[in-house]
Amino acid sequence: MTIICVAAAGAVALTGIVAGTRTNMASAFGQDKSGVLPGDRPHKPWPPRHTPSPTAGVPTTPTPTPTATATSATPTATPTTTKPTSTPTSTPTQPPTTPLPPGAFPAGPSLAPACKGTTIGTDQNAADVIDKAPTGTTFCFSAGLHRINRTLQPKANSTLASDQGAVLTGSIPLTSWTADNGDWVTRGVLPPAYGMSGQCEDNVANICYLREQLFLNDKHLTRVKTRDKVAPGTFYADYAGNAVYLGDNPAGKSVEMSRTPTAIQSGGTNVAVVGLTVEHFASTPQSGAVVLGNGWRVYANDIRWNHAVGAMLVNADGAVLDKNLIRNNGQLGIGQYSTTNGRIVANEVSGNNTDGFWIADWESGGIKTTWSTNGAVTGNLIKDNRGVGLWSDAYDDGRVFSENQIIDNAADGIRYEIGRNGVIADNVITGNGLGTGRGSGRSLWDGGGINVNTSTNVVVRNNTLRDNVNGISIQSRTRGNGPWGLNVLRDVTVTGNKVTMRGGTTSTGMVQNSGAAIPTGEVVLKSNTYVLDSLTADRFQKFGQWFSAAEWKAAGLDTDSQFTTG
Repeated sequence: MTIICVAAAGAVALTGIVAGTRTNMASAFGQDKSGVLPGDRPHKPWPPRHTPSPTAGVPTTPTPTPTATATSATPTATPTTTKPTSTPTSTPTQPPTTPLPPGAFPAGPSLAPACKGTTIGTDQNAADVIDKAPTGTTFCFSAGLHRINRTLQPKANSTLASDQGAVLTGSIPLTSWTADNGDWVTRGVLPPAYGMSGQCEDNVANICYLREQLFLNDKHLTRVKTRDKVAPGTFYADYAGNAVYLGDNPAGKSVEMSRTPTAIQSGGTNVAVVGLTVEHFASTPQSGAVVLGNGWRVYANDIRWNHAVGAMLVNADGAVLDKNLIRNNGQLGIGQYSTTNGRIVANEVSGNNTDGFWIADWESGGIKTTWSTNGAVTGNLIKDNRGVGLWSDAYDDGRVFSENQIIDNAADGIRYEIGRNGVIADNVITGNGLGTGRGSGRSLWDGGGINVNTSTNVVVRNNTLRDNVNGISIQSRTRGNGPWGLNVLRDVTVTGNKVTMRGGTTSTGMVQNSGAAIPTGEVVLKSNTYVLDSLTADRFQKFGQWFSAAEWKAAGLDTDSQFTTG
């Protein structure tokens, strides 16, 4: 490997971190409804939009997994209705009991070590440089703005890194503007019109899927559906006329439009991406600006202001996404599809769904995983996302969600839907589910701090929940058949949690469709602590009936739990 540049002294060097297994990487970086009821909405599985490289060369670094027996959750798995007999476990450390103050969460490019390798300057075409280099090259992006007009596809064991504040952008500058009836217009910059995908919060205008974002002096502008709605802070894109209308005078200002769909995508196994800012990519709904492959480590980056998903793990067995800032992306912060032993660790995931995707029930918000086996989402700060904070949807098997701080997300804090063998443990979950919009609500059908929906063998333990729309919601819905047979709610244990419920209609309990009755004994609540506004308040529900604390215990639920107004 050619060594060309040496970056800031005194930091750990990046050289050689991918010239072998991810054990080397870790060492180099250090580990610092028949009967459909309200809210029963159609499920849409995550499509495989990317096809990363084969599984050869997956690193052998051990990955913590639950001890429950877990089979591969793929569409071709042999259907079975056998209930798992084991209980998944995890061994997390106790998380903080109060959220960290702003800026206190350690993540992002400031953590990147020094880079030594082949320099890529801002005047070079990064894709061309990477394409021509051999396997195992370390690329050091220089300080400044790198315009990426073609997706970067690094070869096996390569590293893309910066310790100098490199920014990779998928946008182009718009510089030719003309005043036009109170607005400003530029022409000839849009792609041909394309079809709609995804579901928008505003299902009348239905414009959230349009990929080209505009930024005025780095401020994200709001798209409007028609030209007559253009006002300061907004823009309108006329695809038929190939014209963009702006509501602010652009004179003397920077105007950028996202254009390139993807920044970095799997071209080989065991790749590292470190210390980069990745912004303004025109990703299509359900697609990522950064797409991890097998054995990848994406560490200490700032992935922001991309149209759809910030980072995606797609067929990314053994990949690790850790200590990144993933924020203000148009649809979702992080997505995972069809991945075994993927780990999403210690990231700050905040402010996502800036482009108006459906808040309550389409893939928007913080983190969503589907069709994946084992692995964990642990130690993340997931806050202020316009959607679900952390969502497992459709055939996740053996997944662990632990030690996360999940704060002020518009929909559920955690939603575990149509999965099995799951552990939800030691999370701090506050202020979630209070957003309003299409499909939002206050009932147990609409969710809570934790929502377990039509899943099997799930343990919810040692979590702290307070000030959420509801405490813990157990939902049994008619969801049809899947690779494991009929989708049902069975064998759910809720234990050791501290749940604060005060005021309004907030509650903990169970709901069921008429076609999806929960057999007696399949939901166990025990050894929990409930902090209530009043011991006589109705804070518990079972199938539409309300209970006070004493009535709840008399019904045989939470018989050894504590109820307090402390």
